[in-house]
Amino acid sequence: GISSALYRIMWVCVCLSIQLALSLPMLVEGETCVSNAYPPSNNDKIKWYTIDLNQPPEERWNELTAAKATQMKAMIDEIKRLAGFILNGSLIPLIDRDLAPLADQMPFPFGDEMKGIAKTANIPLGEIVLYNIFYEVFTACTSIIGQSQDGHLFHARNLDFGLFMGWDIRNDTWALTELLKPLVVNLAFQQTGETVFKSVNFAGYVGVLSGVKPNILTLTMNERFSVDGGYIGLIEWVLGKRDGHWMSFLTRNALLNADSFSEAVDMLSMTKMLAPAYFIVGGRNSGEAVVITRAIGKALDVWRMDIANGSWFILETNYDHWMPAPSIDDRRAPATRCMKLMGQKDLSLAGLYDVLSTKPVLNKLTTYTALLNVKDGYLESYLRHCPDPCWPW
Repeated sequence: GISSALYRIMWVCVCLSIQLALSLPMLVEGETCVSNAYPPSNNDKIKWYTIDLNQPPEERWNELTAAKATQMKAMIDEIKRLAGFILNGSLIPLIDRDLAPLADQMPFPFGDEMKGIAKTANIPLGEIVLYNIFYEVFTACTSIIGQSQDGHLFHARNLDFGLFMGWDIRNDTWALTELLKPLVVNLAFQQTGETVFKSVNFAGYVGVLSGVKPNILTLTMNERFSVDGGYIGLIEWVLGKRDGHWMSFLTRNALLNADSFSEAVDMLSMTKMLAPAYFIVGGRNSGEAVVITRAIGKALDVWRMDIANGSWFILETNYDHWMPAPSIDDRRAPATRCMKLMGQKDLSLAGLYDVLSTKPVLNKLTTYTALLNVKDGYLESYLRHCPDPCWPW
């Protein structure tokens, strides 16, 4: 059944992780911090769409889905190709048969939105459910919030996706990462003609990984690599234990419903989830910046910016901040070094873009960089490309 298939996917990914990690050289230390990378080419600027929350859930994604249906099908076909060897090729019929009914078990309005997307794109509903599940367990990211000397908060992130999802030996790229880039969109979620919050999304994905609520908060979510990882919670959810929240649904609900920084922090700290995660949250006032380290049941740690003691930025990748990052995936150290080199007096969104353009913070998995400013809900984002030599992740 589908639960057996998900277990097999989990162990395949673990084995691939070990095999590839052992076959790659260690990262060369001392990569030069990038400067003057901003502004990037307008060719990489991401297009805006509107999601009207006053429309029925089945209809609100129609315009975007119609525009991106071809690219969505190409990406899902690649997922199916990569998964084809699991269960001797019988995984895809299981997905179409067993995952589709789970849309009815999704919290409102997310299941209904998936149904509308599937209908408009002419893609089986089970594959749209799978498409949304993938983002819960396969993201790797770097998020930074910094405070300038005059008290303004700037928030930026790289979103990396597609690890072990088909290495293209001809182009030295991850196949799935490259197929995702045409799907990246900026969204303005509106009610009664007013923008409630903005996000950077993948077309067809109804959760939120990066967003800003004007003059209230900025928010990014990073996957937390942990032994009680997303696979376990997702399998339990498939098998009927549905008391936990999907990470990206919780993020979207926080952006929609939280009226203050502290309310968002409480919501993201206390709500039971399906998978561990990091929530990186910024407010509008000096010092309002936290990294919430989440286990499935509760927050393990809330790390706050400490301006009084000289801590003017917080930075999170995919590992607990109180533990050393593994040498095979240490984006934290180069990003921290580049932040300190820039200094608080020169902090800006352009400076954060430079930090996020430094290898291996920028790597072959990086799909986009988002720049967020809580003031007036400013958001800009760009597709990313990492020229060789470039670290695979």
